[in-house]
Amino acid sequence: MAVTMTCNGVRRRDFLKVGAIGATGLTLSSFLRLASAGEVNSKASAQSAIFINLTGGPSHMDSFDLKPDAKSEFRGEFDPIQTSVEGIEISEHLPKLAENMHLFTILRGVTHTLGAHELGTEYVNTGNRPLPSLEYPGYGAIVMKELGGNGNVPGFVAIPSSRQKTGYLGVQYAPLNTGKAPLPGQPFGVRGLSMSGGLTIDAIEKRQDLLKDLDRTFKGFEQTSQLVEGLDKFGQQAHSMITSPRARAAFDISKESPAFQQLFGETAFDQSCLLASRLIEAGTRFCTIELGGWDTHNDNWGRLKSKLLPTLDSGLSALLLGLELKGMLESTTVFVTGEFGRTPKINTTRGGRDHYPRCMFMLMAGGGVRGGQALGKSNADATLPESKGYSPDDVAASFLSTLGINHTKEYHTDTGRPIMIVRDGHLIPELFA
Repeated sequence: MAVTMTCNGVRRRDFLKVGAIGATGLTLSSFLRLASAGEVNSKASAQSAIFINLTGGPSHMDSFDLKPDAKSEFRGEFDPIQTSVEGIEISEHLPKLAENMHLFTILRGVTHTLGAHELGTEYVNTGNRPLPSLEYPGYGAIVMKELGGNGNVPGFVAIPSSRQKTGYLGVQYAPLNTGKAPLPGQPFGVRGLSMSGGLTIDAIEKRQDLLKDLDRTFKGFEQTSQLVEGLDKFGQQAHSMITSPRARAAFDISKESPAFQQLFGETAFDQSCLLASRLIEAGTRFCTIELGGWDTHNDNWGRLKSKLLPTLDSGLSALLLGLELKGMLESTTVFVTGEFGRTPKINTTRGGRDHYPRCMFMLMAGGGVRGGQALGKSNADATLPESKGYSPDDVAASFLSTLGINHTKEYHTDTGRPIMIVRDGHLIPELFA
């Protein structure tokens, strides 16, 4: 049976359910609350996600939103090339992604007003405009709270670290940071997963028994301390991973078949993407990957051409192809973003572009997202969205929905304050059309 969407993003079959139960006093808002609680079958197709953070703020006009007909003070030095989808063009320095445009969607005309790195980063990693009085949890913490872990592998892994915070949810939802990127063809050791200095599993078990005795001693205090509760969960997770061959094998990219490894280049980003795909296959719920260097105030086109765009092109295209080949793309949502775009008008004295949140791009794939689309549009010189545009809140709501998470669900801080997961976001139905 075909599944269609109504204009507000509710699928037709679920809308009919709302109509049928409305006569008994159950309203649409009640229905949505039931859906968020898992009492209505979710149509989400993703079970896990990979979030790629392009730290520094990539230039939209030189990557996924070129303006070849703009005035010279805006246009830049790169030419657009045709992708595998007729009518969609991207930068000439992204040829592999151009070939695989059918696997992902470009969101153009994403817009906000926070031009500082820290604030912009917090915004796009939470879907909520930052407040001085509250620290919002990042997507990884939300996914872990809603979906939980999956066996003896870490549920949330950051390669090598993450800008996402746990906020008011507490440290029990923090990621395992690998601390480094893997090297091609070599076993990857993560601190805490490999036992060195002659340490044996028997010794680990004896220490675990001692910890259990201490836990019983301090049980009353633990029940009143979010920090102790979080650290205890960390300890349990570390123990299960250290003693689990499955967890250690999940991090060993050298165990991948040579044919699969050949999809990925030798850069740290390529190998991080390979590791993320392997972890997701093993049962990890959420991975973040960092690719920095996009703060191109100086030598914008030299840096993009020689390193940044080719690195992104190689690693991201291999990740999408690898997930597709393993039949995992539909069950894994991939979300790529920086904290903002860069000024359409060129800084001629420095040969670069500066911070610019008014117009930027984001990418999304998998998890029920229909690939081969360029949604939204910027104006002739990419200074603003042509119409309303999309906010980071809207993209966040849509991203979480691919995982069956209702962004309107409320959490409570430890003081009892009710907080909606994403307060101001609205689903983007075209992503799934």
